[in-house]
Amino acid sequence: MTRLPLPDGPWEAWELRRFDGSRLTLAAGADLTYHHGLEVELTDVLYLRCPTAFMDPVFREPTAEERAEVVRSTGEEPPVLLAFEADGGGTAPVRCLLAAEAWAVRQGRFPR
Repeated sequence: MTRLPLPDGPWEAWELRRFDGSRLTLAAGADLTYHHGLEVELTDVLYLRCPTAFMDPVFREPTAEERAEVVRSTGEEPPVLLAFEADGGGTAPVRCLLAAEAWAVRQGRFPR
């Protein structure tokens, strides 16, 4: 998969809202204190490498090395492979990688 297609919006702040071992929901918005305006749901998650909260992600095409990392761990090429760099609160950007069977993007007003 290439870059995650997101609608226009202020999606600076992100967090892992829910994860039950299979379904992962990422919440995004300008400020996550009272509500968020975007949810990205990944189903049948195969691989997860990212902090629980991060800022300003830059989604990009996964590298060949990242694809190989996921295939080594899961035994297969996933239908959805998201790669991005983000501010994870440290001194350098964190490299994130998510693999799943499917994804969906929902926009609205989601209360906290």
